[in-house]
Amino acid sequence: MSTLAPPPMTVIGAGDIAAETDRHRPELIEVVRAAYLTHDAGQSSNPHSSFLRFPHQSRSRIISLPAYLGGEFEVAGNKWIASFPDNTQHGIPRASATLILNDCDTGYPFACMESSIVSATRTAASAVLGAQTLLGARRARRVGIVGTGLIAQHVWRFLRDLDWEIDGFRLFDLDAAAAGRFAAVMAEHTEAEIVVADTVEEAFTDCDLVVLTTVAGEPHLHDPRLLAHNPVVLHLSLRDLAPEMILAAQNFTDDIDHAVRERTSLHLTEQRTGNRDFVDGTLADLLLGRLSRDDGRPAIFSPFGLGVLDLAVGKWVHDRVVAAGRGRRESDFFTGVGV
Repeated sequence: MSTLAPPPMTVIGAGDIAAETDRHRPELIEVVRAAYLTHDAGQSSNPHSSFLRFPHQSRSRIISLPAYLGGEFEVAGNKWIASFPDNTQHGIPRASATLILNDCDTGYPFACMESSIVSATRTAASAVLGAQTLLGARRARRVGIVGTGLIAQHVWRFLRDLDWEIDGFRLFDLDAAAAGRFAAVMAEHTEAEIVVADTVEEAFTDCDLVVLTTVAGEPHLHDPRLLAHNPVVLHLSLRDLAPEMILAAQNFTDDIDHAVRERTSLHLTEQRTGNRDFVDGTLADLLLGRLSRDDGRPAIFSPFGLGVLDLAVGKWVHDRVVAAGRGRRESDFFTGVGV
């Protein structure tokens, strides 16, 4: 007789997720590193994301990211993440998300999780891992941040909690008040100089590391001279940089086939050049020593954000929450389902 049975369903809310991710950022960097290396080894399935768009709301979208991640993780699932930029005008966050985790023996889902925190955590962990790899140390004389929303805040928390040595920050946001609020929060946790920049260009000047976390749908940065001092740029919002800036730098991503699509800056550059030769490789190439950064050139890391990263962080959070007896267990969630 078969011993397979549907697993219990656990519902995990934002409070439990934040409690785990806030306390264990150094460990989460290693979770994301392991996920990248598992993906690079071919022990994953990560189909292209599907974008649901709305004819009456051109800036809004909901994205589906299905994936399977093997190796030490052995989990499947799907992230369903909405981005509605106008939400902020009504005092609610732009992004909302749910992550479903599936058992790989039965296919049954065993967790339903709030996932905007999971998504922001894996994005920030990926970014900081990329920065550390490209800079060669947890050190940046000055960090420029363009866009001071949720993702920027998570990136800064990773930098803080991994004990990066940083002398100063330059913050720019189209909403100067938002940048000012972010600066005030940062000032409570660091003695580094914090300047709210008047222009986006000031967030590049003399910065070793530049973090782009905007909601831009089209390139708004066109001048390659912004990269003349050879910074590392974390291009997390994917659509800020015009092709001429991409072509002026070494370019790395997390998965080339995923990143060069959906009118990202890399995709627009491919359309202009007719090839992908300007993409030097992936973060896994750097981690495994197959490629190295040319310190005499600017480096841009444009991670598309793979579903396997959500699975890795989500599974890690799920296991810790369940082990601690938290979350809401629904043992009879599938009771009554016919064969």
